[in-house]
Amino acid sequence: MHSHDLAALRHEHVFDRGNPAGESGTRLVMWITAATMVAEIAAGCFYNSMALLADGLHMSSHAVAIGLSAFAYATARRHAQDSRYAFGPWKVEVLGGFASAVLMLAVIALMLFGSIERLLSPEPIQYREALLVAGLGLLVNVVSALILGAAHHHGDHHHHGHGETHHDGRDHGQDLNLRSAYLHVLADAATSVLAMAALVGGWIYGWVWLDPLMGVVGAVVVALWARRLVQDSGKVLLDREMDAPVVQEIRDVVAEQGAASQTLITDLHVWRVGRSAYSLALALVTHDAQLDAGQVRQWLSVHEEIVHSTIEIQLYRDDGGGARQAC
Repeated sequence: MHSHDLAALRHEHVFDRGNPAGESGTRLVMWITAATMVAEIAAGCFYNSMALLADGLHMSSHAVAIGLSAFAYATARRHAQDSRYAFGPWKVEVLGGFASAVLMLAVIALMLFGSIERLLSPEPIQYREALLVAGLGLLVNVVSALILGAAHHHGDHHHHGHGETHHDGRDHGQDLNLRSAYLHVLADAATSVLAMAALVGGWIYGWVWLDPLMGVVGAVVVALWARRLVQDSGKVLLDREMDAPVVQEIRDVVAEQGAASQTLITDLHVWRVGRSAYSLALALVTHDAQLDAGQVRQWLSVHEEIVHSTIEIQLYRDDGGGARQAC
């Protein structure tokens, strides 16, 4: 076979085209967050306000996390054609989401520590200034959430032809990197709302304990969100996909199409290579001497999310000698 014939048979192993809307939205939110952070830290130093300074430092952690998401997008795009990545660099985005979620858990630990410390040792609160800071933070986060929400909607629409929402009610084509950035924004917005409610209660009714208590409540709620993101992104990074609905769908297709020839699955491995793209390694044993890998791929073609497959077929011998490899 000539080299140009071999070239024609080769196919690329890039199964996810990224999320341009998510990348641009995340980058814009990163700059908005960073600008707000600088303004709050500068104002805190100038006006000698611990409330402004603390919120600015808190926002810096979100700026770093969202910047990490933007960096992951850029890295995946830059190495999209790098053949050293067996199935493309898409998991760089998932790794960014995982790292961002872990960073959020560290921030939550600091929030819990500070809130419990304030519960045990209350300090005077400058309510007007603190409400202004919380209101500014909420405004910035609402704008950021709208930007990332639009990017998420655009990414879903762009990916709709390949996405899959199965009977478990979960979207298996989600962008975990964008979700991590969105989670940071929502977490900051939620803590701003809780802080404003606590400050109003403390200002009007003198409930000084309400502010640190809301800090504890907010930290617990955000921790639950971050934990879910760590689980979802870690599952993809570790290729724990054998409980995904697509695996049972593959088994069902083979059982239905191969019933007449008593074709059975002897080995099956499925792993994610894109937001809603899967690769599989499938071993079959059959009584049909005419069955080949092309026909099996035809069976599986109803599932567009299966973008790469390695198929081995073994043929039963009628003389009782067991199975032998056919192709």
